[in-house]
Amino acid sequence: MRARRTNLQVLTFINRTAPDDALTGRCGSGYSQEMNTRDRITATLTAAFAPVRLDVQDESHQHAGHAGSRPGGETHFRVNIVSDSFQGKSRIERHRMVNAALAAELTGGVHALAIHASAPGEAA
Repeated sequence: MRARRTNLQVLTFINRTAPDDALTGRCGSGYSQEMNTRDRITATLTAAFAPVRLDVQDESHQHAGHAGSRPGGETHFRVNIVSDSFQGKSRIERHRMVNAALAAELTGGVHALAIHASAPGEAA
């Protein structure tokens, strides 16, 4: 597994095998308390869907001063995920699956989540 960080606070995982504990932030029985929201979203989606591609972008800076924003950000995210789990599922079913996996984050401070979920081989 490879991880890449850019100045836009984008974390990309390309999963070829099982998630690497050092990259997902797993620490024993739970996730590290020091992880930021983007990293927790990434770790949760990686564990739930074993994606072949996952991009999680923190877009909070674009929403400063708008509804749901707060000092320090970590409120608005965009997720692009490609996983075999979405094969044969409708767009609504895929969004429900992602929302269910991220229920704790969505009730714990994430105000907005834009989702693009697809199966491998589908047009981007």
